[in-house]
Amino acid sequence: MGRGYNFATCLEGALKVKELTYMHSEGIQAGELKHGPLALVDSTVPILMILMRDNVFTKCMNALQQVTARDGKPILIIEEGDTETAKWSKHTLEVPRIVDALQGVLTVIPLQLTFLPPGCAQRCNVTDQGPSQVSHEWK
Repeated sequence: MGRGYNFATCLEGALKVKELTYMHSEGIQAGELKHGPLALVDSTVPILMILMRDNVFTKCMNALQQVTARDGKPILIIEEGDTETAKWSKHTLEVPRIVDALQGVLTVIPLQLTFLPPGCAQRCNVTDQGPSQVSHEWK
């Protein structure tokens, strides 16, 4: 979940989850949380949120508060040294601060690496993303 420049990063992260683990995943804008996805939040749903100190930070914090109010346990991707935001979650990943428009370059790396081990654990060939993995035999 993210907003602004980080929404595109969330979409890329959701795609990596699908490619590596064959599990359903969605990238959601933090502002659209109240339009359905919030009803799915509980302590068992994995939620990753990107919260950078940019011009949409307060709106993202509002979404984080809504998730934690419903017993959600988000994993936060935050800026280095942002201890105030880190208090909202048990698990955080820190990335260096950079210009807003380039932030996605740094935040997509933890998203990709987070789901590599589950993909390997399922014995999926994480290097082959083509259709050759799926057999389409029609009988």
